[in-house]
Amino acid sequence: MDLIHFRMVMPAALTQSAVDLLASDDCVLNLVVVRAARVPDGDVLECDVVKGAANGVLGDLRELGVSHAGSIAVDDVEVIFSRHAERIEAEQPSALVHAPLWAAVEARIRKEGTYPPSFYLFLVIAALIGSVGIVTNSQILIVAAMVVGPEYSAITSIALGLDHRNRRPVRKGARALAAGFSLAIVVTLGFAAMVRAAGLQSTAFELGLRPVSHLIDTPDFFSVAVAVLAGVVGIVSLAEARGSALLGVFISVTTIPAASDISVSLAFADWHQARGSLVQLLLNVTVLVIVGVLTLRSQRWVWRRAARRATTERQGR
Repeated sequence: MDLIHFRMVMPAALTQSAVDLLASDDCVLNLVVVRAARVPDGDVLECDVVKGAANGVLGDLRELGVSHAGSIAVDDVEVIFSRHAERIEAEQPSALVHAPLWAAVEARIRKEGTYPPSFYLFLVIAALIGSVGIVTNSQILIVAAMVVGPEYSAITSIALGLDHRNRRPVRKGARALAAGFSLAIVVTLGFAAMVRAAGLQSTAFELGLRPVSHLIDTPDFFSVAVAVLAGVVGIVSLAEARGSALLGVFISVTTIPAASDISVSLAFADWHQARGSLVQLLLNVTVLVIVGVLTLRSQRWVWRRAARRATTERQGR
């Protein structure tokens, strides 16, 4: 069963109101009250909530002032053994059992929307791996470069900022992508120039047989289609914490390989391929951001509509 665990610290003056609120909801179980908390002074409440109902419970607790005067910690319940919980699950519509906790989803996206030095380091390393894959015509290395690249965190942060009309994460994410890809391209250009000077490129690449490079630097309908589908899957996997699906997004869209191919093409004086890769990079990032915004809005609307309908049906029993 999908449950969310809440741990709340609040002033004693709010405790009874919070207890009444939680105890009256049949989607709340295992309610525990511990008196005399410290830092801040007050009480501690803990409970488990059916995942889909957690959005409403969290909203009510915030409206009560718990998050302002104290704190609310949220965590997933991985495993629970309880016949009471099994009965609750059997009685609840699926929309109230599986709906994402949107506050937690957005918190995860905001958390990933920070750009420490490692963000830029991973971008550079991913681009370098991609450049090796291009000059050796190794598709495996291209996939490896996609997995290493951290750019999707910035893309989702921009999408969330646009969805909330918050310019700050949009500006931060755009700057991080621009600076990160620029740095990766410059460093990889130096590496590719060294490879060319030393004659380390593969014989096939030297003869113009570049199937990997041609796949990357030729944006077309299929590039857009894959970026759209990957953008949808990326947001859905973030909302539903499906890590394997999110990994599939990393290895399906040619952002990092396009940056690598820009550098390699410039180093080997192939201006046509460099332009094509630049278009591919800008196209994929733009499509991922737009699709991210639309998917966030539509998915939130669908789940909230389903939850309201499920709540109405439950109350009408």
